[in-house]
Amino acid sequence: MEILSIPIDKPEDTNFILGQSHFIKTVEDIHEALVASVPGIQFGLAFCEASGMCLIRWSGTNDEMIELAKKNAAAIGAGHSFIIFLGDGFFPINVLNTVKNVPEVCHIFCATANMTQVLVADTGASRGILGVAEGFKPKGVESDGDIAWRKDFLRRIGYKA
Repeated sequence: MEILSIPIDKPEDTNFILGQSHFIKTVEDIHEALVASVPGIQFGLAFCEASGMCLIRWSGTNDEMIELAKKNAAAIGAGHSFIIFLGDGFFPINVLNTVKNVPEVCHIFCATANMTQVLVADTGASRGILGVAEGFKPKGVESDGDIAWRKDFLRRIGYKA
């Protein structure tokens, strides 16, 4: 078995969700859940089928995000994994619970715009996601001023009242 580190290839500020599911129905059900939960959502979705024809199944509402999803799904190549790229102005926090509630979804590895490496085990016949390395290591512990900044920021952008 070989352990690989697969970088997510995307524009710097583009958000994505990486997860695992269990059935070909995942593509249609995630698509339907996303468009029902956020009007006008722009996204691309790709799913690595792990049996049968073993194709990368895909869907979405934005051609650029669809291409990113297909390209990154192919690079990861792990059975029953899926990746969703969100268009400008759309964030994981707005759809994460919706995605988690899709019956086929087993696990979410990450939801971020940060630099991410997907840690993959390759057995030769198949691949599985072990986890992710995301963002950067901590540079310290927040101070009282940092806490005030965080609280103010969340209220300024409308995520807290």
